[in-house]
This record gives sequence, C-alpha cells and structure tokens, in this order.
Amino acid sequence: MATRPTWQGHLRLSLVSCPVALYTATSRSGEVHFNMLEKSSHQRIRMIPTDSEGEPVDRADIVKGYEIEKGRYVVVTDEEIRNVKLATTRTLDIERFVDEDEIDRLYWNDPYFLTPDGEMAVEAFAVIREAMRKARKVALGRLVMHQRERLMALEPRDRGILAYTLRNQTEVRDPKEVFGQIPDVKPSPQMIEIAARIIEQQEGDFDPTLFKDRYEDALRTLIREKEKGHTVTAPEQPQEAEVIDLMEALKRSLGQGGGGRRKPAAQAAAHKPAVKKPARKRA
Repeated sequence: MATRPTWQGHLRLSLVSCPVALYTATSRSGEVHFNMLEKSSHQRIRMIPTDSEGEPVDRADIVKGYEIEKGRYVVVTDEEIRNVKLATTRTLDIERFVDEDEIDRLYWNDPYFLTPDGEMAVEAFAVIREAMRKARKVALGRLVMHQRERLMALEPRDRGILAYTLRNQTEVRDPKEVFGQIPDVKPSPQMIEIAARIIEQQEGDFDPTLFKDRYEDALRTLIREKEKGHTVTAPEQPQEAEVIDLMEALKRSLGQGGGGRRKPAAQAAAHKPAVKKPARKRA
C-alpha cells in the first residue's frame, strides 16, 4: 500500500483479535498551498521560535507546559507523556454495537480505512468483518491516536472496515445554545407546500463528481495566468434579489423549475476570475 498507516495495533472482538492498520480515508493533496516568501528575493521564510520578549529560542530548549494558573505551569517531558499508557493504546477493542441512527451526526468526525495488517491477519479480520455485517449495526471501540483517546465507529465496507472517529461529549456544543435564539415562527401550510414542491424538482442522486471546489479551481487559474504574466481581476458578484413578498418569491421559484438552479458550467463561469493579458508593446 502506497500510504503509511496512521495507526497500527490490534482489532479485538471478545477473544478474537488480529493485527490491523488504520489509514486516512481523505486526502488534502489537491488543495492549493502557498509558501511564505521574502518580498524581493522570493527566499522561503523560516519561522524561528521566540520567547515572550522576542528573543530566539533553540528548539532543544522548548518543553511542554500546562498552565494551572496565570503564569504558573507544570512542565512534563515527552517520556512522561509516553508513560501515560492506556489499555487502548495498541488495541481497538470493540465494546458494543449500536444502531447507526442512534449516533447524532454532530458526533461523526474523520473517516479512516481499517485493514488487516499482514497475511496472517486476513482470516480473523474477515470473521470480525462479516460478523459485523450480519449484525447490521455500528461497532464502537476506542484507541489512542495522536496522543488522544478516540471513540471509533466501525462498519464493514467492501473487503475492509470503514472507521470514523467520534467526538466526545465535551467537544459538542448544545444546539439549544444557538438554535434557542431563533424565534418560533409557524409558516403557512401553503408556503410549506410550495417549498416542498421546489425540493421535489431538485431531487436527484448524490454524485460527488458534480461538486467541484470552485475556489480551488479559481486559485489554480490565478496561478496559471500569473505564471504567464497576466493579471487577474475579481469577477463581478451577482446581486442578490431582495425578498419583499415571500409567497411571490416561492411561486416564481416553482415556476422556474426549482429556484432557477444554474448548471455546473454556469456556476463555474460565474466564479471564474477575469484575465487581463499584458498589452503588446508597440514597435
């Protein structure tokens, strides 16, 4: 496998276990990344750590500290942190099975691929995977990754297992903190019916190939044109129509076939920056 595993250990269901490897299921390789350069020389900038007074600090002199009160820290070493070992450090122990609908979407986090680690692990891995498939439930277990214990949700996917990290309760805000500020408005049934018909007109299958990162595409266009010596200006932003009569806006949207939805090509064109080529020098 080309990529390196994020985590390696054992997957265990009761007394059955096998070596496994965890790989990230997403990639950021397609994103545009910029380097910090000195303006005139275009030399890469080095970030030098400094103390609160602006004096440079050697990286060998940097330690980890936890602030227990203003200006007072408890310093811990890397070895001391490594000595804080948990039973889940090298084992993903399946603790229970739950229905997928029981897990609030707020808790789902990053996806990973879980695979058997070595030929000797394939059979035991397949037994656990197929038992999970038969149960038709999501398996929950824990592991320590990036120095943090994470709750994992596991489900069979093809010949492997799809694993998601789940946020813990302290990481998830109560929706009432934000949604509680929204006034309790009861729209008219007629308006809801028209909006539902607009939704029906826009129904379709999920096709991720139709959803492009238009901002990343625009950045790549900018880089290509700048490389050619062209200048790029911002495109004109469409003016949003002010909604005065909600019922009238709903009816017009329904008549336009679902809100006047633009085709992907039209959307891309609307976000494409305008390119200005340098003027030719006259002889």
